[in-house]
Amino acid sequence: MVGFYNYTVVITYLSLVSASLGMLFSSQGKFKAALVCLLVSGLCDMIDGPVARTRKRTEQEKKFGIQIDSLCDLISFGIQPGVMVYFIAVYFSENEIIEYIGLAVAIIFGLCAVIRLAYFNVTEEERQDKEGSKKRTGYQGLPVTNAALIIPGLYNARYFADKSAFAIIMIAGLAITAFLFVFNFKMFKLNGKKLIPVAIFGVLILVGCFFTP
Repeated sequence: MVGFYNYTVVITYLSLVSASLGMLFSSQGKFKAALVCLLVSGLCDMIDGPVARTRKRTEQEKKFGIQIDSLCDLISFGIQPGVMVYFIAVYFSENEIIEYIGLAVAIIFGLCAVIRLAYFNVTEEERQDKEGSKKRTGYQGLPVTNAALIIPGLYNARYFADKSAFAIIMIAGLAITAFLFVFNFKMFKLNGKKLIPVAIFGVLILVGCFFTP
């Protein structure tokens, strides 16, 4: 069988499994369950790197890890959020135009995510050739994994807006996030203990989502 099947990639695969379930829940209108899946995908992305570094890998395994991580990220954070927001527009909006706009933005979101990830793959290989195993300190543009916090955070707008306005807020948030994927700006990277506040923030967002009617 082709590929690599050691424990360093299992968590990355779990992110994809969670995303698949999240899209299924979105299509059924079970958005709270879908948001849990999105946050689980985000959690998997946070820990898959540290887990992978616990094993000595060949150069081929490292490059495979980069590719498989980006491919799974495309589904988890490039497709799943767009599908979720589209179905939110379908379920909450009473205007077909808003639904069509939601579909268009979801497609654009996926395109921006795949461009962002392909660019990351190219630059990451070049960086590793020059710097070796030295950890990355920053990014150009917004990493797609940030969608795991942005979309659930926006969902809490249900506290303050009626159904149609809520759908518009979600679509607008998705559009802005897509733009930030490909906009060229420098963003620092959080590592180690600095990720703890991010995890706590994710839990708070999740709690807020479940208290949202």
